[in-house]
Amino acid sequence: MNKTDTIYIAGHRGMVGSACRRQLESRGYANLVFRTSRELDLTRQADVEAFFAETRPDHVILAAAKVGGILANATHPAEFIYTNLAIQTNILHAAYRQGVRSLVFLGSSCIYPKFCPQPISEEYLLTSDLEKTNEAYAIAKIAGVKMCEHYNGQYGTKFWALMPTNLYGENDHFGLEGSHVLPAMIRKFHLAKLAAAGDADAIRNDVERWGSIPQDVRESLTLDDTLEVQDPAAVAVRLWGTGTPRREMMHVDDLARACVHVLERGEELPPQLVNVGTGQDMTIAELADTVRRVVGFEGPIVWDDTKPDGTPRKVLDVSRLTAMGYAPSITLEDGVAGSYAWYLAELRWI
Repeated sequence: MNKTDTIYIAGHRGMVGSACRRQLESRGYANLVFRTSRELDLTRQADVEAFFAETRPDHVILAAAKVGGILANATHPAEFIYTNLAIQTNILHAAYRQGVRSLVFLGSSCIYPKFCPQPISEEYLLTSDLEKTNEAYAIAKIAGVKMCEHYNGQYGTKFWALMPTNLYGENDHFGLEGSHVLPAMIRKFHLAKLAAAGDADAIRNDVERWGSIPQDVRESLTLDDTLEVQDPAAVAVRLWGTGTPRREMMHVDDLARACVHVLERGEELPPQLVNVGTGQDMTIAELADTVRRVVGFEGPIVWDDTKPDGTPRKVLDVSRLTAMGYAPSITLEDGVAGSYAWYLAELRWI
């Protein structure tokens, strides 16, 4: 891959796409192409075909997707399967037709079975049932993996399918109705810190930037209808499940480095499905303790075991990517601290 190559980043304003943009720019790639969703509707095949014919990218990072946490996936499965199938089908086919030299398709570790042997190897794909709470999203991403595989086999394309573990970092989504576990924790602990200090004005400021606070969270923060704190001494953080499932977390900047690493080396290697992660996991309770320490909340955590835990354990076998010469570099403590700093910086704009 040359510094003058044209690189299209689909989803450049999202958490993953923006991280890839920062990483490419930091390495001197200046010919980057992107469009907002208003400028280009990726679910419309004719529009995508016309865009590729106009820009003729040499490489593509397919980071555009409809994503969300357990609640969002369980509530809107039709939107998750339709939108993701449409986006990836249109881009992959257009990339083939326009002769794109290499492409990175980004999926998720949720493509693997719920009760998968650990660590999860790429060979475990489609060996048993998926986790029901995000089945629609997972099926869409599995279709993308198989589309890459079969286009590579039939047409000789260089479409890589990278499956990241749980991600967090700059440009994450902190709305409590649909965010993933770590950004949801950051916001809950931050709100609890404010509530314990009786700072209703700062809580309203947070709501203006990041959206409403669900009723169960408001109760744990002792907030009334006007978001006034009723009992700062009784403030707690309410988290879903039991805290016992194990999860692997990766900073999005490490994923972006992996994407660029694959693009820079991928043309020499046969494209394949590759896991991207740290290869290390922790319990949700241990993760919560890290976030609480970084944010600085000193009150109790209440585990709501009436809510689903999701998959019992997910940690990826990352030996394929390691063999390609890549390793992550951002520790969990440093990554959470950086993510919380970005969260706070966003609040200052209000």
